[in-house]
Amino acid sequence: MFQFILKRLGLAILVAFTVSFISFSLLFLAGDPAAALAGETASGEDIETLRKLYGFDRPMLVQYGDWLFSALRGDFGESYYFKLPVAGLIFDRLSITMTLGVCGIAFALLTAVPLGVAAAIRPNSLIDRFALFLSVAGQALPSFWFGLILIVVFSIKLRWLPPSGTATWQHFIMPTIVLGYYAMPAIMRLTRAGMLEVLSSDYIRTARAKGAPEIRVMFKHALRNAIIPVVSLAAVQMGFMLGGSIVVESIFALHGAGYLAWESIGRNDLPTVQALILIFAMFYIVFTFLADVLNAWLDPRMRSS
Repeated sequence: MFQFILKRLGLAILVAFTVSFISFSLLFLAGDPAAALAGETASGEDIETLRKLYGFDRPMLVQYGDWLFSALRGDFGESYYFKLPVAGLIFDRLSITMTLGVCGIAFALLTAVPLGVAAAIRPNSLIDRFALFLSVAGQALPSFWFGLILIVVFSIKLRWLPPSGTATWQHFIMPTIVLGYYAMPAIMRLTRAGMLEVLSSDYIRTARAKGAPEIRVMFKHALRNAIIPVVSLAAVQMGFMLGGSIVVESIFALHGAGYLAWESIGRNDLPTVQALILIFAMFYIVFTFLADVLNAWLDPRMRSS
């Protein structure tokens, strides 16, 4: 198991370096950053001045090396637009994104797991078809459209919830539903499939033959084993959701790291965009690594190796 963890850790580090280089390169391949900063009315002399001021005249590999060395020390440079250190700017916004991500995955688990269990207990029933409908709708429903529908219904028509902001916990209800609904289909399907497989196993039949109460059979024997892959999937989905919070935060005007990314892209704030891409990628890499380690720890064959 220790060798497996070392391999996955090495792969995670390699992926992190690859993502950092690709994200750094794409921003420069999209166009001349000096020209983008100077604006459409700038002269060639102004553009050349900015190019030398920010070091864009140096080879790209040299710029990447300097940026990576500074990033490893927690220094992502200074924001071109906000005129503040990028690390502090992101740190101030990251708490909102983390709160939204934790609430979103909690909503997804608390909704998808019971539905998946109920669908597995009564296959082809009304609850099973309802769970299938939610699963299909969750995959087909764009997050931005779903968010706008919630705003129209619960903020404009019913006036139950505030449409934007972060002042109170009510402001996080609709963003949590939108973000959590994104992870529900996969968790629900995996829970249902796992429960169906476990319920048909020999040890479940043995437990029932011994006269164990049905609720004990379901929750102590069946769900405890079926939930193992769901926990791993939830860790991966958490990484996806933190990176995908850009859309949700933009819709509900939550001034978190995702909203900061949207602002920075529109204002050509290259240092902030580069740092956010790396941080969002690291979220996914770290949670994927943790999911792999958890799977290895829960697998008896891996623990004995």
